[in-house]
Amino acid sequence: MNKLRMRRGGFTLIELMIVVAIIGILAAIAIPNFLRFQLRSRAGEGKTNLAAIRTSEEGYAAEFSTYVPAAVLPRSTGALNGDKFNWPTPAPGFDTVGWAPEGEVYYNYSINAGPAGCPAAGTPCVRYAAEAISDIDADGTLNYWGYIKPDAAGVATSSFSGNCVTGGVYNAVSTMQDLLETVGPCAVGFGQRIF
Repeated sequence: MNKLRMRRGGFTLIELMIVVAIIGILAAIAIPNFLRFQLRSRAGEGKTNLAAIRTSEEGYAAEFSTYVPAAVLPRSTGALNGDKFNWPTPAPGFDTVGWAPEGEVYYNYSINAGPAGCPAAGTPCVRYAAEAISDIDADGTLNYWGYIKPDAAGVATSSFSGNCVTGGVYNAVSTMQDLLETVGPCAVGFGQRIF
């Protein structure tokens, strides 16, 4: 009788080891890609919310002829570590322009309006800089996204942190911080630093 036909069902140890090795190789490739995809998705929150803040500010300015500053929220103190935070209620400034995120957020958001002292000094705010800050990859290095809106004369205001400068956000073509009225990383190292 042929020995191959006498073999009973089941797998040999070598066959099982080959399958385990293939699964390990696939996991080694897939897991880092999945983590990078998650980080890109989290970074998308900052860009999307800045665009929504811009829309809210422009709508408010169309009606009241001034932009509204807003302090850093939801977390004004403590280290950012990649965790989500609840959006506070009330949220001064953000409530005025009618913007609030849906659910918890990874980023801190702020709006710096100018000229200095507006609107408390009775002067309308004619320019602003919106910013989103987070440490979404929890490596201790913060990511900064921004939007810079200059006034009619082209004068701009920098963000609260100072990372989004009056020249604008980072422009990959010119490799300078010169893009105004565009949501983007505040400098070359921000936004998609490791992913």
